[in-house]
Amino acid sequence: MQINSSIQVATAGEALIDLINNADGRFEPCLGGAVYNLTRAIARQGVTTLYLNPLSRDRFGRRLAQGLLDDGVHLAAPQAVQEVTSLAVVNVNAQGHPDYAFYREGVADRATSADALTQACAPLDNLSLVCTGALALSPDDAEIYLPWLAAQRQAGRTVVIDANLRPSVMPDLEKYRRHVLAALQYADVIKASDEDLVCLELPGDGALAQAQHLLQRSRASVMALTLGPEGAVLLTRHGQVFAAREMEPIVVVDTVGAGDCFLAGLVVAMLAHQLPSNWGASAVSAEVASQLLTSAIASASLCVMRRGCVPPTRTEVLARLAGVPYSFTR
Repeated sequence: MQINSSIQVATAGEALIDLINNADGRFEPCLGGAVYNLTRAIARQGVTTLYLNPLSRDRFGRRLAQGLLDDGVHLAAPQAVQEVTSLAVVNVNAQGHPDYAFYREGVADRATSADALTQACAPLDNLSLVCTGALALSPDDAEIYLPWLAAQRQAGRTVVIDANLRPSVMPDLEKYRRHVLAALQYADVIKASDEDLVCLELPGDGALAQAQHLLQRSRASVMALTLGPEGAVLLTRHGQVFAAREMEPIVVVDTVGAGDCFLAGLVVAMLAHQLPSNWGASAVSAEVASQLLTSAIASASLCVMRRGCVPPTRTEVLARLAGVPYSFTR
């Protein structure tokens, strides 16, 4: 790989094709995968981003690679591999919420190692933040991602992990829960939804209490909790709690990629403020917290108004922030 000294973010995790079941029974292939969506979403908002996993030489793999390149993403593994592309069959209900069935054996994005990921990151002097989550938190891939996460934290980079649980494809749910909780110990920043917290079976009366329990039992300094149409909450290790939501209703086409775009908006705002990896360990500015939350929410809102995951640009996010009123509490 030709080193690009401007790379600020590296992402590791799944890239796949979402086969979305249309009303007429036909399946529409769309570029997808939570980490793939996140990668494109960050790059579209103007941050120089490196995708670490390999992609297939098959037709779908070529489409995935081109989608990244079109958005300005750099590929750590530009040479396509023989393994096939991962597939997800997606059904979207009347409320726009998807459910997934994954096909992930012998696939390209899993044809990597902790050493390969670590070596790709090692020479990048300006790399300040790494992201993973979703299917990368499968216990079957622990040997790939956990040593890499440990190396990135040791190197002083901010580690962002999106819980983004996929219980429907994990045969041993208890093992999966334990592994997700273990993986989150490597995070400086945790992102999770209220549904993720229910799946993790955390103690606490409601999502906020469960999020506080998770944060205080991790090594993370800050946690972003998404609440669907109710907005989002930012919790800090210091004990501050900030909440924000848009005050105007939106027409939801579907929620595919909403969480990924939310996290992208959060990451972009974190980088803009040059926040250290331990931001949240001591008292933080409410103004900065507000800007992080509203950037993330605006990114997600723009996504859900479109079919599939079509991440917004930073210009679109800034326009929405200027045009939509927000509620913010602390």
